[in-house]
Amino acid sequence: MSAFLSPGFPSLDQMLSEPGSSSTVLRIAIGARLRKLRDAAGFSPAQAAVRIRCHESKISRLECGKSPLKERDVLDLLELYGAHPMEQAAAAELVELSNMPGWWERYSVVPDWFDKLIGLQEGAEVIWTYEVLLVPGLLQTQRYAFAVTEAGFPLADRVDIEARVRLRGERQKILRRKDGPRLWALIDSGVLERMIGSRAVMRGQIQHLINLMNHPQITLQIVPRDFITVGTPVTLIRFPLDLPDIVYLENSLGAQYLDRRKETEHFRALLDPLSTTAHSPEETRRILAAALKRYQ
Repeated sequence: MSAFLSPGFPSLDQMLSEPGSSSTVLRIAIGARLRKLRDAAGFSPAQAAVRIRCHESKISRLECGKSPLKERDVLDLLELYGAHPMEQAAAAELVELSNMPGWWERYSVVPDWFDKLIGLQEGAEVIWTYEVLLVPGLLQTQRYAFAVTEAGFPLADRVDIEARVRLRGERQKILRRKDGPRLWALIDSGVLERMIGSRAVMRGQIQHLINLMNHPQITLQIVPRDFITVGTPVTLIRFPLDLPDIVYLENSLGAQYLDRRKETEHFRALLDPLSTTAHSPEETRRILAAALKRYQ
C-alpha cells in the first residue's frame, strides 16, 4: 500500500492503520500525489484532461480531493504520468479506502458542506480555531450544545436537535484519541458574557473549559475585547502528511474551504497576532474562574 504515496508521504501507512484514519484526508493525499506526478511529467491540467478525455475542471477536482475518486481515472493518470508499476498496483486499494464512508454519514442531519469538515478534523494534526460568538464545537458541553442547536434550528423537532448534539459529542472523541490532533482554541472574551441556555448551562460550560486546560493536547486562550480581530470564525487545519493547510470559514448558509497557499497564508497572518496578543493560558484560567463566579 505504501508504494503509491511513499515519496513525500512517509507516515501514510501508520495513519491508515489508526482508528482515526480519515478517507477525506486520504483522498486529498492521493490528489496531491497526482499533482506532483503531473508536474514531474511536464503535463498541464489541460493536457492531462485531453489525454484521458475529460474536462480540465475534473483534473482540478481530483487533485484537490474535492470529489470522490474513480479507480479508472486514477489508473489512467498514473499510466500517463509514467508512475512506477508498484504505484499503479496499489492505487485501486487506496482509491477504495478513500471512498469509504465516514462514521458521521449515518447521521442524516449532516449537511454536505459540513461533512468535509468532520473528515478533515478526523485526520488533522493541528486544529487552530478562532471563535467570536460561541464556544468552539469541539469544546462544548452537551447542555451548551443543545441550547445552541435549539436556538440555531428553531424549526427542528427534539429528535433532530438531539441527533445534532450526539453528532457533536461523537466529533469530540478525536480529542481523546492517543493520536488525536492538537487543538489550539482562541475564544473572544465576549463568548463568556453571552448567556446561552441558562446560568447553570454557562456554569457547566465554563467549568468544562477550565478542566480542558489540563488536557496536554489543548491550548485555550481568551482574546481581549479591545483587540481588533478577524471578525469572523476561522478554523485552520494542518495535517501530518505533506499536504496543504486548509482554512474553513462557516456562514449561515454553508461554508468555504480554502487550500491555496496565498489564501491559507492570509488567514495564518491574521491568526498569528491573535495567539500572541491573547491572554496566556495562565491568565485565561484566571479569567475563566472569574467568569464562573459571575454565573453562580
